[in-house]
Amino acid sequence: MELTQTDQLDYLFDWLERSQVPEGYKTEIVDGVVVMWPQRDTHWDITINIVGQLKERYPLKCLLSDVRVDYPGGLNGFATDVTAVAKCATRNSKGLRRWQDVEFVAEVISKGTAANDYGPKKAAYATAEVPVYLIADPYTGQCHLFTQPKDGDYLTTLTVPFGTKLDLTNTVVDLTLKTDEFPRD
Repeated sequence: MELTQTDQLDYLFDWLERSQVPEGYKTEIVDGVVVMWPQRDTHWDITINIVGQLKERYPLKCLLSDVRVDYPGGLNGFATDVTAVAKCATRNSKGLRRWQDVEFVAEVISKGTAANDYGPKKAAYATAEVPVYLIADPYTGQCHLFTQPKDGDYLTTLTVPFGTKLDLTNTVVDLTLKTDEFPRD
């Protein structure tokens, strides 16, 4: 019997849970490859800052950090730094959040995973038609905002330096995100 992508992801995540993953490391599966990296203070500071600002628009139960969501494409079980789901979001038959309910994702760049965030993860989010994808890069001190997903890519891209307000009022997020307190590495 051939396993579905969801079954394959479940198997890999079950294996990861039984493994000796060091404390403070984040793991996810990108295009079928297990990716693991240590969390840093800068990474967490930006993540919690974004979550704090999104609380103006989303109830806490709709904000996730490092929670598995399976996306279309290859074997993509992402534990996104910040995910906002619709207020009426449901869970799939396995109790996981559904990618169809995701309205916003933010990834904070780590040196070892930057290529995934700018490449296969961006493509998976666009394919899933996630309306707003934000990359915060503490190494360059820039935010990259992607909106208007269509045919596996984003039609609109905006790059701004940390310290610039990101106007998301014309998106489903409907707020202005301040980046002036995002630290740099």
